[in-house]
Amino acid sequence: MESLDLDAVDLALLDQLQTDATPTNQALAARLGISPPTCLRRVRRLHEAGLIARQVAILDADRLALALGHGLHALAEVLLDRQHQEAQDAFEARAVAEPCVQQCWRMASGADFMLVLQVRDMPHYLALAARLFTQDANVRNTKLHFATRRAKFETKVDLAHYQQAF
Repeated sequence: MESLDLDAVDLALLDQLQTDATPTNQALAARLGISPPTCLRRVRRLHEAGLIARQVAILDADRLALALGHGLHALAEVLLDRQHQEAQDAFEARAVAEPCVQQCWRMASGADFMLVLQVRDMPHYLALAARLFTQDANVRNTKLHFATRRAKFETKVDLAHYQQAF
């Protein structure tokens, strides 16, 4: 992965796109005070460099819950029995393949993995737990934390302190 030189305009573009990726190129250029061709060229460069991994719609979980039912949100700490690279890679591959696993973090201390789970209900959680935890002989222990309320959810990376350098 090669280094990419970013200036204040690049960071402002990234900041704007994190907040709302739907404006037209012309609107985005006007918002930042740059020409539309420059804006388009820079956004393409940021995509090609992999800084913009993907553009998605973020669903409102509370409104979705009204339509479909709340579901269960949980954080799972997973401790493996064997710590070697192949064992960790194997568990990670199985975890990221599960659609109910929203996030999978490999940890440096304590638990080996932290998973963010979202399932429809307890029977679906139990089926997931059987597939992911119980049937894996290398999973030594799991500790579950069921969420009762989400106080904050943000996908935006705070770029403000980076912009001060420019």
